[in-house]
Amino acid sequence: MTTASRGRLPPGWDVDLSDDYDWVPLRLPPDVTRITASTRLSIEAEYRGWELTKVRLYTDGSRRVLLRRKKSRVLNPCVDDLPEL
Repeated sequence: MTTASRGRLPPGWDVDLSDDYDWVPLRLPPDVTRITASTRLSIEAEYRGWELTKVRLYTDGSRRVLLRRKKSRVLNPCVDDLPEL
């Protein structure tokens, strides 16, 4: 899942974005199975505090995922703490 990329949000996903959360859009390529994606997202949720907000499945088999977590009170959050899907 190293080929997952962060990108723009699909149309309509930007209307509910609260400033209280950090948001990360991801693209999962078609070769990533549902079970693999579910396992990796569960790991991110358990150890880094990300929660799955939205998923969109495309006809080519790829998925767009939107993750969120509460913003921390730290002034300079660590960039390395972003999901590594």
